[in-house]
Amino acid sequence: MNPLIEEIDTELDAFSIYSIFKDLNESVFLDSGMDRERLGRYSFIGLNPFITFKFKNDTCFFNGKRYEGDVFEELKKIIKKYKLKNNTHLPFIGGGIGYFSYDLGRNLEQLPEIAFEDVDIPHCYFNFYDNVIVIDHVNNKVYLTALGILKEPEKSICSIKDKIHKGKKVKHTKFKQTKLHFDSNFNKEEYIKTVDKVREYIKNGDIYITNLTQRFTCSTKKEPYEVYKNLRSINPAPFAAFMKLSGFSIVSSSPERFLKIRNGVVETRPIKGTRPRGENKEEDFKNRQELINSEKDKSELLMIVDLERNDLSRVCKPKSVKVTEIFKLEEYSTVYHLVSTIKGELQDECTSIDCIKACFPGGSITGDPKIRSMEIIDELEKVRRNIYTGCIGYIGFDDNVDLNIVIRTILMKDDKAYMGVGGGITWESDSEAEYYETLDKAKALFESFA
Repeated sequence: MNPLIEEIDTELDAFSIYSIFKDLNESVFLDSGMDRERLGRYSFIGLNPFITFKFKNDTCFFNGKRYEGDVFEELKKIIKKYKLKNNTHLPFIGGGIGYFSYDLGRNLEQLPEIAFEDVDIPHCYFNFYDNVIVIDHVNNKVYLTALGILKEPEKSICSIKDKIHKGKKVKHTKFKQTKLHFDSNFNKEEYIKTVDKVREYIKNGDIYITNLTQRFTCSTKKEPYEVYKNLRSINPAPFAAFMKLSGFSIVSSSPERFLKIRNGVVETRPIKGTRPRGENKEEDFKNRQELINSEKDKSELLMIVDLERNDLSRVCKPKSVKVTEIFKLEEYSTVYHLVSTIKGELQDECTSIDCIKACFPGGSITGDPKIRSMEIIDELEKVRRNIYTGCIGYIGFDDNVDLNIVIRTILMKDDKAYMGVGGGITWESDSEAEYYETLDKAKALFESFA
């Protein structure tokens, strides 16, 4: 299959282009909002899906047709059927955009059934698009792609181009101040006691580190698109996304990459270690230096680096897995993070789906060892994580992949919003400090509603 690709001239930014198509069926936006030289060079808009694939509880839904199957094997079949060669410099020119929820991990491992599932959405949801708009932020270029499955390529590109040329730049306007009440599955005392329970598991040798989450909910009538417009202004991120799907929407400003695969080279970028941004330059510098010099946070990140090196080694060529960055400080609007980068070269017989399966869910948001950590998470967190700490991104028909870790993300359904925030708990963790770290991480999410 050879898609038609055309560069177009436009003065519109990526969000303004997406806004033209936001009301189309299943339109989605992978939005690189910062660090465009390194991590966020491209944004993608998916239009006109010809396949909608969903999965939950061993049941697949292919354009609404229901049947039993393995989610990863079914995705392999779709990618194989529409396989294409990508001879361009663009990383994604056709394929699927969607998500894997954290709870898809139950199809990979036997986990307890303790936590309550209170939000009903698919565990996997990918649309495969006839058209993709690709925005290159470094070169300020916009490309339209067409596979020609639903419509002749020339006609579909002409139609999209005409709409973009008639579009206008979207101006950011803040919401009127609205006071919302956010409920959590923990109060402060409960969260602190639960951190102490995790530390007890560490003391007993069950685990070295586990990511513990509290989840906030609120009732809201706000449009998800407006919430996302606000969030991307408050907290731009390299792996952000807005997805308006059937019955619910996802609003994400994730700073963390789960997996990038291009031409057989794999990259993962775990985050561990967080400090809030200061109220002034002096406090900001103090918090920054505190994180850089924190042995506790470095130890936490090293444990996850080792776990993810091990995961990659299952599908990568011997001796190809390397740590290329360690303890890199990254700056965001509300927090600082420590980040590492691990790369490897896929074995010749392994596909991108094999790699996702081997590494899912990401070690940075489970713990080490992974399976025991997931068992403890299910026991202690009370409610299922759902999409939170899963991954969002694209899977190309050329086997290229880029997926985030679903953090700093809001799920909106039936006039309710759900957002998880958490952190890694080690023996050195200060229980009260861990609680306040979750609030630091939730700050931008709360502000996006007000």
